[in-house]
Amino acid sequence: MRAFSAQELLDAWERGLAEPPVRRALILVAAACPEATFEDLARESVGRRDARLLTLREWTFGPRLVSLASCPACGERLETAFDVADIRTPEGTVEEPLALMAGGFELTFRLPNSLDVSAMTTAGDLDGARRRLLGRCLLAARDSEGGDVPVERLPETALAAVANRMAEADPQGDVELALDCPACRHSWLAAFDIASFFWTEIDAWARALLHEIHILASAYGWREADILALSPWRRRSYLELIRG
Repeated sequence: MRAFSAQELLDAWERGLAEPPVRRALILVAAACPEATFEDLARESVGRRDARLLTLREWTFGPRLVSLASCPACGERLETAFDVADIRTPEGTVEEPLALMAGGFELTFRLPNSLDVSAMTTAGDLDGARRRLLGRCLLAARDSEGGDVPVERLPETALAAVANRMAEADPQGDVELALDCPACRHSWLAAFDIASFFWTEIDAWARALLHEIHILASAYGWREADILALSPWRRRSYLELIRG
């Protein structure tokens, strides 16, 4: 994996504009990982994908992140700032498939990947989406007599045990921020999605960059590729000259 050039990041942004969030995340990762196929990256666990995105975000915009949240108790808007290192989980080697015993069932499963998440977004209600996700990742479920059991017949306790084990094995895919509201003192955990956060930043960066390109091209007649080859500092210097 390598850092983006300005041209590569702008191209990835353009390809992802009309795509759903999961595919946008994969487009970004694929642009930085030419050594891997898009299909192989799509089959990596969500945590592994998000670890890549976290590293790319640090390389692209630096280690500091600033996020906005709304208090679920009083609606107060608050800003929270943290470093990439604060939400980076230790990388470990997880042998798949995973297995556990829960509620009298022997369960074998793999970790969710981007293809699974993409399928879950069309599953309707939240409970149905969750069960469908687990059903895609469940490789085998057997009762005490060794008989196969479909996911529809598994009790909630068994499914919860699988979900908990997935989160333990792939923690980077399930990051939560501990927040405190200064207005009402309410405390809560808020999910943090690096894929959507990073894309929002890239979208703002790309639109601002295109505006700069338009100004410089109009003033000097330069091609887009020539302008992108300039460092950000030199682009700013030329823009200041244009503006007087």
